[in-house]
Amino acid sequence: MARTYLDSDFLLLSKTAQDLYHNTAAKQPIIDYHTHLPPDEVANDYRWENITELWLGHDHYKWRAMRANGIPESHITGDASPKEKFLAWADTVPNTLRNPLYDWTHLELRRCFEIDLQFGPETAEEIWNRCNERLQDKDFSAQGLCQKFKVDAVGTTDDPTDNLYHHEAVNTSDCPTKIYPTFRPDKAFFVDRPALLNDWLDKLGDGIETFNDLLGALHHRHDYFHEKGCRMTDHGMRYALSNPCSEEEADRILAKARQGVAATAEETDAFGALIMFYVGQWNAERNWTMQLHLGPKRNPNSRLFSQLGPDSGFDSIGDWPQGEAVYTFLDSLAAEDKLPKTIVYNLNPRDNAVLAAACGSFQEAPTRGKVQFGSGWWFNDTLKGMEDQINTLSSIGLLAHFVGMLTDSRSFLSFPRHEYFRRLLCNIIGQDVEDGKLPNDAKLMHNLVGNICYHNARSYFGLPHHVDNLIA
Repeated sequence: MARTYLDSDFLLLSKTAQDLYHNTAAKQPIIDYHTHLPPDEVANDYRWENITELWLGHDHYKWRAMRANGIPESHITGDASPKEKFLAWADTVPNTLRNPLYDWTHLELRRCFEIDLQFGPETAEEIWNRCNERLQDKDFSAQGLCQKFKVDAVGTTDDPTDNLYHHEAVNTSDCPTKIYPTFRPDKAFFVDRPALLNDWLDKLGDGIETFNDLLGALHHRHDYFHEKGCRMTDHGMRYALSNPCSEEEADRILAKARQGVAATAEETDAFGALIMFYVGQWNAERNWTMQLHLGPKRNPNSRLFSQLGPDSGFDSIGDWPQGEAVYTFLDSLAAEDKLPKTIVYNLNPRDNAVLAAACGSFQEAPTRGKVQFGSGWWFNDTLKGMEDQINTLSSIGLLAHFVGMLTDSRSFLSFPRHEYFRRLLCNIIGQDVEDGKLPNDAKLMHNLVGNICYHNARSYFGLPHHVDNLIA
């Protein structure tokens, strides 16, 4: 007999899995430690004019699917009306079967709007009306959604020049969800794009001409971010930058960029590697966590990139070797006894075992799981991708210390993705118990699940409002 789609035991294919999920996983708060949520919307308790603004306004996952479905750009990022864009998404969703977008869409409708209809052209009008009616309710706001999903803390992604006023406003208010900045200094590497770099340097500080000037300005902002509650950096790169130039060479590269002369690819990598070497040490001194997002191929579609700009749904999986660069970079910091807590996320699934093993080579007391093989990210944020990450980590490292799921999302409707991950996790553990691969020890298994869903992250990140470091 066919199971019912999205029933209370969705993805939970054994009694043990159901017990683990309903009695432990589902009850845990959420620490969404890496997102792209706009902090100003949390601070202002933002409310949305219509479902299209909320659901489609910043979601390049959906934009990508709509293009694959033959939807014209006018109805994706263009000047079509909000309802026209919504109807275009309704036309697309039935064609996303077996893509996580299908499950996410229906989970969001059920958990956020209490709508259990199957979404498509036939139901689009009713769902449009019901969603927009729900948006008028007093509790349907940025802070309201955070409270609804028991979001303990959110990590945003922030440029070093950001003033962080919105984070401070939230964290000094009565909002139960804390919003913490993440220091992302990627623009400091833009010596190959002098116009962008020079505008940014003028915002970062006065009189930045030498590498030491730049380093001092970045360190000053790193200190400021710490004062405002930041405990993480984030770095998006094709591969770990592991072959730094000398400071004298960095001076030469920066001086040329300040004069409008673009650095070569080799110079850019070497310049960035030198910055990463210092930022990694600052992180260790502050007990921060360093996140490395490795492997994206940015903007391969040059024509549409020129028309629509970055982060519009055209990025893809890169094909660069990853292992040696990661080993070299982590070792450069470990050799100085300045390797911080680190999470390594990979985009190409072929690299799972290499990077999970690399993380294992740099574990060190007293931190449990000091170097983490991160959750399935972006193109791996799927049932198969998450299962592969969990199984690889289980085989090569210690699943028990895994800090769990993050959404990496720009949407306040994405919190149900934690439920998706938790159900999958419980199904994997539960099935292993039922198959005799794990002991039928309820306390041991419930502690494992509870720690991965919440307690490990609470202990690992050391966020300011978490005053203890206890694991369940």
